[in-house]
Amino acid sequence: MKKVLAASVCLLSTISVWGQTPTSTAASDPALLSYRATATKVNDLVHTKLDVRFDYAKRYLYGKEWVTLKPHAYATDSLRLDAQGMDIKTVALVGSNGSTQPLKYDYNQQQLLIQLGKTVAPGTPYTIYLEYTAKPDELKVKGSAAINDAKGLYFINPDSTVKGKPVQIWTQGESQSNSAWFPTIDRPNQKMTTELSMTVPSKYVTLSNGKLVSQTPAGAGLRTDTWKMDQPHSPYLVMMTVGSFKVTHDTWRNKPVDYYLEPSFAPYAKQIFGNTPEMLEFFSNKLGVEFPWNKYSQIVVRDYVSGAMENTTATLHGDFLQKTARELIDRQYGNDESVIAHELFHQWFGDYVTTESWSNLTVNESMADFSEGLWAEHKYGQDAADAHKYGYLNQYLGNPENYTKNLVRFHYAEREDMFDAVTYQKGGLILDMLRAYLGDEVFFAGLNQYLKQNAFGNGEAHQMRLAFEAVSGKDLNWFYNQWFFNAGQPTVTIDYAWDAARKVQTVTVKQLQPGEPFTLPITVDVYVKGKTERHNVVLRKATETLEFPAAAKPDLVNVDAQKVMLWQKRDNKSMAEYVYQYQHAPRYVDRYEAIAAAKEKQGTDAAARSLLVAAISDKYHGLRIEALQALDLESKAMQKLIAPVLRKQLTTEKGPLVQAEILTDLGQLASKSDAPLFTSNLKSQSYAVQGAALSGLAAVAPAQALAQAKAFEADNKGKLTAAIAEVYAEQGGLEQWPFVRQKFDEAGPQGRFDLLKGFAGMLMRLNDPKAVSEGVDRIKNLGIQYKSYGAADPMLNLLEALKNKQSGATAAQNKQVIERAQQEIQQAK
Repeated sequence: MKKVLAASVCLLSTISVWGQTPTSTAASDPALLSYRATATKVNDLVHTKLDVRFDYAKRYLYGKEWVTLKPHAYATDSLRLDAQGMDIKTVALVGSNGSTQPLKYDYNQQQLLIQLGKTVAPGTPYTIYLEYTAKPDELKVKGSAAINDAKGLYFINPDSTVKGKPVQIWTQGESQSNSAWFPTIDRPNQKMTTELSMTVPSKYVTLSNGKLVSQTPAGAGLRTDTWKMDQPHSPYLVMMTVGSFKVTHDTWRNKPVDYYLEPSFAPYAKQIFGNTPEMLEFFSNKLGVEFPWNKYSQIVVRDYVSGAMENTTATLHGDFLQKTARELIDRQYGNDESVIAHELFHQWFGDYVTTESWSNLTVNESMADFSEGLWAEHKYGQDAADAHKYGYLNQYLGNPENYTKNLVRFHYAEREDMFDAVTYQKGGLILDMLRAYLGDEVFFAGLNQYLKQNAFGNGEAHQMRLAFEAVSGKDLNWFYNQWFFNAGQPTVTIDYAWDAARKVQTVTVKQLQPGEPFTLPITVDVYVKGKTERHNVVLRKATETLEFPAAAKPDLVNVDAQKVMLWQKRDNKSMAEYVYQYQHAPRYVDRYEAIAAAKEKQGTDAAARSLLVAAISDKYHGLRIEALQALDLESKAMQKLIAPVLRKQLTTEKGPLVQAEILTDLGQLASKSDAPLFTSNLKSQSYAVQGAALSGLAAVAPAQALAQAKAFEADNKGKLTAAIAEVYAEQGGLEQWPFVRQKFDEAGPQGRFDLLKGFAGMLMRLNDPKAVSEGVDRIKNLGIQYKSYGAADPMLNLLEALKNKQSGATAAQNKQVIERAQQEIQQAK
């Protein structure tokens, strides 16, 4: 069964619904791409006042709106508002004395075209009053890779039918979804102040942009909360949330900093969000622009359609961020705190200065991705920052379709196509290259100028370029044309030669990608007899040979010593050079590359094996994990060498995720002498450590592992849950199926893929038609829902393996269910 299962799910490790970009036919077919102009401004939004109530049973919003505008450059006698799928009750012009004059309008369920009944001069304000009903659940809309739904307003468990799930209302405006719950000019180049009154059951807490200015009784069991935002922001950044939240208060420079969580998670609010005040201080100082808003709140909601959203003064997070104290032990920067930093940085880049069009989304999202590494560097050190950025490089390079897209894209099929690994991961890495080229002082002075020049307005890539040019005195058109307005990246080979007669080290760099070669400013470190000399060079040709005089043959030549280049490379170093690089080069990527080289050569090269053994105690926990995962534990030579090293490392290791990886390796070695070690680690507070210990115990004492798995059913998360499922897959029966099925259903998207090995393994052993039908249906849904991420083929393979395992009286029935599921995956679009 192990062999069948391994063959059918071998691709699953490559699927990450958080980390990968889906394929898109439209994005790669030039015939489907249209020029996307920045929205023309006929009328400018000035202020939006909303008074809303909710019908939980119907999932409706009943709204009253007063929207103030002024013609932008030319006189106009009409107004066009975006309003998706609404019932429009009243449209009227508000007089100076508050009287209303009904207006004629046309409405096509997407836009409301209003005849003003007079011509209004440029810059002259006027106010329109509207009454309407928003019906978001009746909209037929689609989302994107980053935001998987677009109906704007969400009622979560409104009739309390799902036990244990809170009743909530929340909104999601990006990219142009807020017009599903209030009429507006739903374009990023509009800015307005807002006032939002929500009438809600008095037992609930509300949150919106700006300041809570009043709370008043509104009838039996009801209350009206009014939130006021006095500084202008774009329509897509307007938000509201209603639910049973507990608020934990914090402050920064006398400004409120609040964390809204479900009551059961509120005790851990400071552990989850507690670095926020320090982030506010760090980013304010680094940018030279103090956090520009009157408060900062963060709220966690259920069933969110994305990772998080940077609504002005009130960031909304998905419930992946909501963790208990035990779960927080295993928290990884890239899955949690990086998101907190990303959304906070948006308060400057995205909210304070907003992209003028989705084509220029880079000035929002690339900046926020850049900030994740910036915060990691400040808080956790250079290795942590480099590890995070290197992960993003691999995410971008992992999908060749990314190579065809410009960072700034004026041609695309759908605006949602802009939310991809080019705008996010590649864009952030490009900013790191620019930072290295300009130097920190000049780079951050450029960001400061861009922010101040465009405060409370809109920006684009060219304005950021001009700010960098102004402070640096350098022409940067070449950089922006190459990286922002063009596609792809260099593919290079690097070769080395020592000329003993001339005492010259040569380095030949060849760019192999089609088209014009990239201009690449890089640093090269030459190591000779314990001393390092840095050279700054610029590569401009397809093939370039650099010469460096040296007193003796260098021990190492380290090209791109700062490790900021966004490229694909084949670096033709010897193993001896990689060993020296691991021991002496300072950056995370230097050591990672040496570990990767040693992984490939450990079967035949003793130096490679020694390097991996040394890396198990690397100063950075992430590289210790990389080394542990790189070990070839099928090799007799490695087995003999590594077992005592692993046991010794475990006695001093402090990092729970590294402890878990050591236990995983020991489990693969399957020495019965390690049974007490596995048993003792079952007492850890880390779910990851418990999961690895349980898997290790299953390898050497299956019956004991099965009993322990049953005992853990009362309290398990993450890797422990996956380990329990895998134990049941090997030894459990039909009585364990409900537990595995329930955990699969409760897991988030990535969690379901993580559980799939045990989940599918159980199905391989069960012939029960009901269990098979339940399991097949869930596998089918994964294949369909994440088909664009490449999940279809692995799910089809898994179902085929399951079909081949069927036997006994129910085999024909089960095979029919499986074949029908395979057909549905294949036919899904």
